[in-house]
Amino acid sequence: MARLIVKSPYIKCGGGNSAGGYMRYIATRERVELIQDDRPPTRKQEQLIAKLVKDFPDARELDEYGDYQEHPTKANASAFISQALEENWSDVQKSDGYMKYIAMRPRAERLGSHGLFGDKDGVELDKAMAELENYTGNVWTHIISLKREDAERLGYNNAGAWRNLLRAHRNDIAAAMNIPPQDFRWYAAFHDEGDHPHVHVMAWSVKPGQAYLSQDGIRQIKSKLTNDIFQQEMLHLYEQKTVSRDQLVREARQAMRELVQQMRNRICDHPEAEQLMQELAIQLETVKGKKSYGYLPKAQKALVDEIVDQMEQLPTVAECYEKWWQLQSKVEDFYSEKERHRPPLSRQKEFRQIKNAVIQEAETIRLGEITFEDDALDLRQSDEVDKDEDVSWDFWTLRMDVQDESSPLEERDDAVDRMRWLAECGDVHAQYFLGKLYLDGSLVIPDSEAAMNWFHKASTSGYAPAQYALGKLLLSDDANVHDSEVGIQWLEHAAYNGNNYASYRLGKEYLKGEVVRKDTRKAMDHIYTSAQAGNPHAQYLLGKLLIQGKVVDRDKEEGIQWLTLAAEQGHSYAQCLLDRQNASTAPEVFLAVTRLLHHMANIFQDNSLPQSGTGLTHIDHKRHQELLFHAVTASTLLLRRLCTSSCSAKASTFTRKRFPE
Repeated sequence: MARLIVKSPYIKCGGGNSAGGYMRYIATRERVELIQDDRPPTRKQEQLIAKLVKDFPDARELDEYGDYQEHPTKANASAFISQALEENWSDVQKSDGYMKYIAMRPRAERLGSHGLFGDKDGVELDKAMAELENYTGNVWTHIISLKREDAERLGYNNAGAWRNLLRAHRNDIAAAMNIPPQDFRWYAAFHDEGDHPHVHVMAWSVKPGQAYLSQDGIRQIKSKLTNDIFQQEMLHLYEQKTVSRDQLVREARQAMRELVQQMRNRICDHPEAEQLMQELAIQLETVKGKKSYGYLPKAQKALVDEIVDQMEQLPTVAECYEKWWQLQSKVEDFYSEKERHRPPLSRQKEFRQIKNAVIQEAETIRLGEITFEDDALDLRQSDEVDKDEDVSWDFWTLRMDVQDESSPLEERDDAVDRMRWLAECGDVHAQYFLGKLYLDGSLVIPDSEAAMNWFHKASTSGYAPAQYALGKLLLSDDANVHDSEVGIQWLEHAAYNGNNYASYRLGKEYLKGEVVRKDTRKAMDHIYTSAQAGNPHAQYLLGKLLIQGKVVDRDKEEGIQWLTLAAEQGHSYAQCLLDRQNASTAPEVFLAVTRLLHHMANIFQDNSLPQSGTGLTHIDHKRHQELLFHAVTASTLLLRRLCTSSCSAKASTFTRKRFPE
């Protein structure tokens, strides 16, 4: 990973100390072409290195020292000695032994008679040194370096490039050092040496005691220079213009998507989290005011954090968080070479939404609210099943062409255009299909209003799947199409025409009482009708309600029967409730922890790209689903109407039994 290294020691002037000697040194070193010398270091080099690491332990952290340790050669020894001396100049100048070595060092790349440059061309070395002769404040000696390969690739292998860069950012450096621009003084020299070509920058204020450089100031300097030097590299990373980085991001995000999907489909068996969640629900009873993380007392906040950390121990959550962290670290590597440690999930600010999700689920337990676990699941693959009954040959072939992902995009686009023509000719299957295309947005620009219009055309022809889809769309949060009253009406039409998923959705709405007036009797009528028709989600909800005895009389035996029917169709929640009949915690707690896992999956999905400070646009990634088509023959519709009449009679009997007059 390419990175900029910035060191910012300083020299205390006054009391016999002067920065003039350091200025002469950086200005008059010659740049010599270093020929790789693989011979062992000399005895004097070894002795000097031993003294340097003893006197200056921080020198062991230099890249040059690592190179020397790995390959102890004369060239690497020389590079380390130079860097170690320069970074500890304030102490080095007090030692005769070190100064003798410095006196024999080669000099810098020359710009005229010396290598010094600043705000103006034609710097006079003696005049510049005179500015510091009687100076009594601190002079900072920034050392800014790049790896050789990065300097060559980016064009920072010469004094001119560094001079232009520093002139462009001199006010930024001044601001970071808390120096007004008019009081800021600086000079620099470029040293093209070893594996880390670098520039020395001497900076101070004309007013002694004015300047102040904190760690945050150093980060500001580094950030400004990094954004300029690595501008193109940054664009490559975020816009994914290079093949290697595109592959890295694509693979990492694909891995996150797979893990997110695993979380969405998983039943969470986590006894420790269940116990903590139950405890939090009890404690929230005593908490007054707003039930959100920022308003909770310290003890409850700690409990929420503990629940989040427990959830992090789940393998899918831990792996997904690690993938996100890897991407985040790759971005931050441009700004800092320091080692980073991944914090616990509860302390990662980008995922603080998880904490409020914990509180939300604990409140659900405390209040004994009715829950609908399928809200966290993706029902689109189960409530919109393709059937090829009673469809035209034109529609069938066009649908195949549209869905063929191996075909060129131009051919698929052409198939969409022909599908649109077929829909305009009155084909209800094509109209319904186009509505789903506009809703999904995989081949056309997403347009909820266009989707609504196509669903409406098919719905007015009595096509139940379109009526159901239209009702759902109008009940969604999309402000462009939201109309809850009309949405309920279309669900009623779809339910009347035999769509058991419409019946199930109506049952939920009448139970919740958010968009329609709450009506438990009507709700149970719809749920029972849907369950009788074989809808596993309705069977699960009916079984759960009978076992809990919340809105109907408790009947554990009948509840188990409905759960069994749902489980036989692969409903994972139903199977878990059957398996946990004798569990120590109530089913509500287990379900709350599972829903929390699904909340976390959605939050990870929303944060699939790491945060950045570049100002580049964050790309929102839609989840793409397989295009599905649901067709029903006229004979099937007639049969369903007959079944609906029969189921309605049974539902009425069920309702009368549970809600006697």
